[in-house]
Amino acid sequence: MMNESGVVVIGSMTADVTAKANLLPRRGETVLGEEFTLVSGGKGSNQAAMSSRMGVKTWMVGCVGADAFKSVVLNSLHSHGVMTEFVEQLEDQKTGVAHIRVDSSGNNDIVIVPMANTQTNPDRVDRFFSTNPSVNTLLLQLEIPVPTVLYAAKVAKEKGLTVIFDPAPAAPFPDELYQWVDIVTPNETEASALTGVEVIDIKTAEQAASVLLEKGVNLVIITLAENGVLIADNDSVTHLSAFKVNVVDTTAAGDAFTGTLGACISEGKSIEESVQFAMAAGALAVTKIGAQTSLPTKEEVISLMNGGI
Repeated sequence: MMNESGVVVIGSMTADVTAKANLLPRRGETVLGEEFTLVSGGKGSNQAAMSSRMGVKTWMVGCVGADAFKSVVLNSLHSHGVMTEFVEQLEDQKTGVAHIRVDSSGNNDIVIVPMANTQTNPDRVDRFFSTNPSVNTLLLQLEIPVPTVLYAAKVAKEKGLTVIFDPAPAAPFPDELYQWVDIVTPNETEASALTGVEVIDIKTAEQAASVLLEKGVNLVIITLAENGVLIADNDSVTHLSAFKVNVVDTTAAGDAFTGTLGACISEGKSIEESVQFAMAAGALAVTKIGAQTSLPTKEEVISLMNGGI
């Protein structure tokens, strides 16, 4: 039942309001912007869209509100081929919103207002798994309540799924969660917050990975932006170099990475091959502005891996 390839993402969905300007304003300052977009986002939704774009059957589990923004979210998921029968539309809630500002170098800051995402609870997790879906991989993040994340990880692990946990955005959670997770995928900032090791290079990433492995997770994958990716388990450490691309907007790069990773692992690819695919997807995502609008196709990912762009 659970051994067929397929991904379920239990997580957040938002409408992303993005403004791009040459420089981001300082406190109290107003600047003129150059570009504005309103698109679907949220770490869960982004990862589901990317997984589906890689050709893997993907379900989204979560909540949206009864407002105009729900159409932004649902229409985008449908366009990417994500199955949404377990996305609940709540009449007394508003759809989550992310306010994103991007500067000319592609750096961004984000304020997330979760709203309906706070209603993604264990009952909704049970509703999905009670249907006996043909999935073997679960993707989790921290834009829904932590107790739901912990519950979903436990249920999935007990059912034999591979559990991939993206600990973003940085938020407190019990160390117990690590024992229910197969793979954790922090970036440098998140790895630093989780371990107390300031991750600034490959050596410090190895130190942070050791701390996370001691907490009980089986495999640590730390994304290091232009410094590539570190893969570590209790037996070995591997470093993979980054793809060279022109950075326009880093929004959703991590989600492109994790969504692709989940899809590849679901299909049975090796860890290193899966990470290579994920790195290519993340690299391509930073070459365009926006969240789901920046996600590459499987063909584009393969092209970059083969030396194109």
